[in-house]
Amino acid sequence: MFVTDRPVGQHKLATPYDGSYISPLYLSTNGETDEEDALILREDPPRRVNLAPKFTAEFAAKLGLRFIGDGAGDLKKTFGPEDVFHYAYAVFHSPGYRARYAEFLRMDFPRLPLTADVPLFRKLAAYGAELAALHLLRKDGPDAPGFPVPGPCTVDDIRYIAPGEELPVKAEGRARDGRVYINPHQYFDGVPPEAWAFPIGGYLPAQKWLKDRKGRALSYEEQAHYPRLIAALAETGRLMQNIDSAINKVGGWPLK
Repeated sequence: MFVTDRPVGQHKLATPYDGSYISPLYLSTNGETDEEDALILREDPPRRVNLAPKFTAEFAAKLGLRFIGDGAGDLKKTFGPEDVFHYAYAVFHSPGYRARYAEFLRMDFPRLPLTADVPLFRKLAAYGAELAALHLLRKDGPDAPGFPVPGPCTVDDIRYIAPGEELPVKAEGRARDGRVYINPHQYFDGVPPEAWAFPIGGYLPAQKWLKDRKGRALSYEEQAHYPRLIAALAETGRLMQNIDSAINKVGGWPLK
């Protein structure tokens, strides 16, 4: 599961042999529905939530909160579609969930376990909101890598040096932090192994992003973007552990 606020291609996250499935949180009613008017895109068209009424009623009954049809609730008396999405986003990023239901996930879409524990729902929704903000690059993770060496910025020899490994230039000794070299002299410094090998769908974003740019020079914007990507991946790993910790504190899986 991944979040986007833009249209996506058929194989955005999956391999070329698999399709991608998109489930918008809201659907536009676009005003009138007759054939001629449907071609007119109105400004600020009304929208409706893309969640089944039976599902939202069941979740409201378990939580003892009132479901509102748009936005987020106060999580004291009400909850909304965005709270449900953020809760689901946290659950589906739980390493414990992925391990427990691994066999099922190979065959079908993920099923969302519902909780009746309101404090847990609040906590998971908050973690999910943080993850979504990171993945949309609306929020930066801490400790973004540096790009300290000036040069042509051409991506022609991608090489990862893990912390403690010997650096290509012997006089420099060993790497304190992970480094990603894009050519023999220039590198991004401070790339943890977890971020370098972090998978999303069928890809390793930290590696694929550079491979897609091999043979050309990184623009100034790209030099600034890649550290944000790495920081987001590293922070995602930390939040995933926090999600599992929150679930384990209330008894672990299955959720109650």
